[in-house]
Amino acid sequence: MADPQSVRTVLADLRAESDALDDVVAGLEPEQWARPTPAEGWTVAHQIAHLAWTDAQALLAVKDAEAFAREVGDAAARLDAYVEDGAREGAMLAPPELLEKWRSGRARLWATLTGEPPGSRFPWYGPSMSTASMATGRLMETWAHGEDIADALGVERPPTHRLWHVARIAFRARDFAFAVHGRTPPGTEFRLELTAPDGTLWAFGPDDAEQRVTGPALDFCLLAVRRRHRDDVAVRAQGPDADAWLSIVQAFAGPPGKGRPPRGGAEGSTS
Repeated sequence: MADPQSVRTVLADLRAESDALDDVVAGLEPEQWARPTPAEGWTVAHQIAHLAWTDAQALLAVKDAEAFAREVGDAAARLDAYVEDGAREGAMLAPPELLEKWRSGRARLWATLTGEPPGSRFPWYGPSMSTASMATGRLMETWAHGEDIADALGVERPPTHRLWHVARIAFRARDFAFAVHGRTPPGTEFRLELTAPDGTLWAFGPDDAEQRVTGPALDFCLLAVRRRHRDDVAVRAQGPDADAWLSIVQAFAGPPGKGRPPRGGAEGSTS
């Protein structure tokens, strides 16, 4: 089995995740591009436009760190509107043009990341990113926005082994999640144990940690990208800090956003 942490594996999985979403949207009719998604005010077109815009931002960060820093500095006071503007402008394109923009942009980013040394680091909206982390972040966003699109279209997307990357980036971003909510990160490590789509165990953190989180990998990942409310996932926390984390966990940089309201279903619990 390939090392899931290797740059080569992450890049291959990023390409596969992008191709899987491309398969969902490639044959859509114009009216389907205009269909509302669970993200308030965003259509299917907005979702793809956001991915295209964020790929362009990532490419800028990799190729010209100073230019990226200037752009982020200019937008710091209105970051939410800055992101919304990028999605809105892209969504105004005709679907074939938008689709081609997303395809060509992600191909350029993938080729650029493939040529970068594994130890390279790039600026981003939160902590700086390594080559593998940048690729993981793009995979995570592609999967998350793909979930919104699938929900809008009524498409079932079976979970895959690629969720390992989403779970890992959320686990590694634990302290960032606390900080972005104005909280002091816990002083001890957690254990995260998830049941993978194939029934195997994915484990992160020391096995003797007193505080831990357990549950299905899909549920945890949906929670970590804020596509599900905590009340709707079968994820459990043991310990007060781990319980607090489940209410604020996020796998992405930047502000947490509003999240999704509860819609009924499985219930998370604390023990």
